[in-house]
Order: sequence, then structure tokens, then C-alpha cells
Amino acid sequence: MNTSVPLSLAELTEIKAYTDFVTGATAPVQEALGIDFLSIDSALALVIREDPSQFFNRAGGFGSGGPLKADALAQVCDFYRKQGISQGSFMIAPSLLPPDWASTVARLKLTDGRRYVKLGCDIQSALSATDGIAALAPGLRVGLVEPHQANEWGAVMMAAFGFSLPGMTDVAASCVSNSDWRPYAVWDGDRIIAVGSLFINGECANMFGAATLPSSRGRGAQSALLTIRARAAEAAGCRWLVAETGAENPGEHNTSLHNMLRAGFEPLYERPTWVWRK
Repeated sequence: MNTSVPLSLAELTEIKAYTDFVTGATAPVQEALGIDFLSIDSALALVIREDPSQFFNRAGGFGSGGPLKADALAQVCDFYRKQGISQGSFMIAPSLLPPDWASTVARLKLTDGRRYVKLGCDIQSALSATDGIAALAPGLRVGLVEPHQANEWGAVMMAAFGFSLPGMTDVAASCVSNSDWRPYAVWDGDRIIAVGSLFINGECANMFGAATLPSSRGRGAQSALLTIRARAAEAAGCRWLVAETGAENPGEHNTSLHNMLRAGFEPLYERPTWVWRK
């Protein structure tokens, strides 16, 4: 397998997906949720002040503009502090960490948080992998989400991930009509039971927001969504696909990780989350 995904492009595509996802919402929704972002060199930092999960308070894309600079990290910490949030994260590829990283961690008071697996592949590897659409359980169908289905699609995404903050469905729904996004769903009859989207960043595309309602898991929905999104990435002229999911601890089984491995992805590296707290 030949992934050859440029590391800096993989990281930048991820944070651009998150930033574009939330900043595509209407101005009233952004104001109500406290959405804001900061651009520093190649990196982006994002916050949703009203989100109690703190999930979207993150910074990434480091390394595209040169070596990682401690001053850039300090600016992000200041941004988090000024936004009034209690916690924010840094997503940094391990190979980009400088030799004096321990001193930077101590100075900025960062802690080592949840670990993620960064995955990638070239388009042909994904297209030649197992056809998830063909293996979809009888009675289910997969396809592109239309604008009139945006609210249901967004509601299923937020429910499946456990985000209950009012307004987050509107955030998700806003990307359905965005030309940089390809939103897909799996239907059981006329009801959406699984979702997954694709963010296009030039030659690289990010698998984003894949989730299935608990009552419908184990029926092949996510494998089908991986296949259809890989085909969409090829149609958009992409060369690479990237994704991220939680790393497995001893005795754990992450179904999302194994679905992606079957879909042609390979692990690029395991990445810790570096957490800043107020």
C-alpha cells in the first residue's frame, strides 16, 4: 500500500474540516454558541464557548509553515483564556514535537490526554478495498443527503455523538449545502439511521462525523459510508484520504478503527491530545 499522505497536509485537512464545519453556521447560531477561531501561521484554533463537552475546543494544523513554535502554542493558550473556556486541546503529530517539548509542556501546563490514531491512504487503495455498499444489510440504502434532509441528518449526527447543546443540529445541517462537503446517510426505509461526511481540501479529503444510532449498529452502515465517500473523493479529484479515531487501549475494540482498516486505510501514527486547562 502506498499512502504517501504528506503529514502536514493530513493534519491541516483535519483542523480545517472542524473549523469549516462549525463556522459554516449562520451568524445568529455562531453568536448563540460562542463560535470563534484563530489563525496562526498554518495552524487553526477553534472554540465553541457554550459547548459543555469541550470537544470542539481544539487547535491543529501545526507544521505546514515550518517547525513547531512554542510562541504559536502560547498564543493559542491566550486565545483559549480570552474566550473564557475551561479547557482546550492541541492536536500535534508526534514527529513534529521539538526536542525540548517537555519544557514547553511544563511552561504551558499541558497534560497528556486521549490518544487518537491518524489514518490515511491513497484513493486507489480505498477504491480497491472491500465494497461496503455491497455488504450493506438488506433494507438499508446509502446516498447523498439533499438540502431538505439537512435538519434530520444533523439531528442524527448530534444524537449519535451525544451532543445535546441546542443549535448544534443547525451547525451540522449548514454543511449540507457547502460545496466543500459531501454529506451522506444510510436510510432504513425513510428514516436516517447513520451519517458520515467528506470534507474536500484540495487533493486531500477528510472522513468526518461518521456515526450510527445505537439501535442500528452492526448492519454495515459505516462500511457503506466509507465506500461511498471514497468514491466521492475520487470524483472530486482527491489523491488522498485521511481520518482519525480513538486509539485502542489493551482489551478495547474500536469498531470505527477496524472499519477503516478494512476500507483501505493504514495507521500513520498514534497521536496524544495535549490539553490546556484554565
